[in-house]
Amino acid sequence: MSETPAAELSATALCRAIRLRREFFDRDPVTVASQLLGKLLVRREGRKLLAGRIVEAEAYLGAEDPAAHAYSGRTARNAVLFGPPGHAYVYFIYGNHYCTNVSCMPEGDGGGVLLRALQPVTARTAMATLRGIELSQPPTLAQLRQLTSGPGRLSEALAITRERDNGKDFTATRSDLWIAEDGFQAERIAATKRIGVTKAADRALRFVIAGNPFVSAIRVP
Repeated sequence: MSETPAAELSATALCRAIRLRREFFDRDPVTVASQLLGKLLVRREGRKLLAGRIVEAEAYLGAEDPAAHAYSGRTARNAVLFGPPGHAYVYFIYGNHYCTNVSCMPEGDGGGVLLRALQPVTARTAMATLRGIELSQPPTLAQLRQLTSGPGRLSEALAITRERDNGKDFTATRSDLWIAEDGFQAERIAATKRIGVTKAADRALRFVIAGNPFVSAIRVP
């Protein structure tokens, strides 16, 4: 299955997508981050389903990774990372936006994956409203990039906040925030250095769908 950057999913196709089970996340963050590419992050917002395809994700390795929030051990802020896998860890950064992560590894370990960029595939007008952006008809690629290209943008476009979503179970059937599989296969995945970290900055732990225009920064081999 493949699609063009401007393609949207039908409501029927989105409803057929299968929520990922906890076992998917109960693995090392490198495996989870690379295999999350192409999956769908979905938010139920009222009667609408807001969804984007994950095109960029970064692995954070817990106690062995100085750049990870879990590196120094469990705190009230990062406790979700040490809980069961498959839960949302949401934090506020730079005083103006939220970052959305998913916990990995067995309970007690602190692994996680940061979701850095999505390709919006449904409810783009609703996302634009949440982002405070006006879309032309049809929208341009530059406008669509403004919706979900970057961790802060994607969180705002899906109305994700720490207060609402931190600790939320992505795998629960009643959750209004989940990750699903619809059979999409990326043609090529690339690994690069992570963005915006100063510690362990040489590690190639950022995974992207190579060539996808919604990747947040052009640092792809």
